[in-house]
Amino acid sequence: MKLVLATSNKGKVREIKAMCEDYEVIPYSELIEEFEIVEDGDTFKENALIKARAVFKALNDDNVVVLADDSGISVDVLDGKPGIYSARHAGVDANDKDNLYKLIDDIKAKNVKSSPAHYTAAIAIVTKDIERLVHGWMHGTALSNAVGNRGFGYDPMFIPEGFEKTLGELDDETKKKLSHRAKALGLAKVILKTL
Repeated sequence: MKLVLATSNKGKVREIKAMCEDYEVIPYSELIEEFEIVEDGDTFKENALIKARAVFKALNDDNVVVLADDSGISVDVLDGKPGIYSARHAGVDANDKDNLYKLIDDIKAKNVKSSPAHYTAAIAIVTKDIERLVHGWMHGTALSNAVGNRGFGYDPMFIPEGFEKTLGELDDETKKKLSHRAKALGLAKVILKTL
């Protein structure tokens, strides 16, 4: 089965390909020209569905299965921010490093070295016949500094519950077993098997 990802984020594409080895996984940008998708939902769920529906419609092919992920980090000391704005926390044109260091600065501004936090991943699956959605979470601690250079996004500042190292230090196999995206993809695969 061919899975078309409603993202061109290289980190997400690499992670999803590694976790869905039984499927041919293709970012939509390899099939059609990239276009802007306005993510104006109030939740990860709404934004994942917006992306999946937009890409499904743009592909204009009833035989594709589109998978969209909307995910981010919510930090307790920041009242749950950046949440759904994680990908643009430092501004619309910000990159992963900009977002990482903006969040580190935000935590430092609260005069703390760390805070409880969690990642959320919402994955939407859209075909001509169905729309389904699953979630996965990973709880842990957000730090006011970056440690490690593995992964992407906020990985160097997040220590998963039960670990002493950040996601930026952990190997891919360990991360694959505990990440919010891995948990959501595990549920998504159950749905994909029914298609």
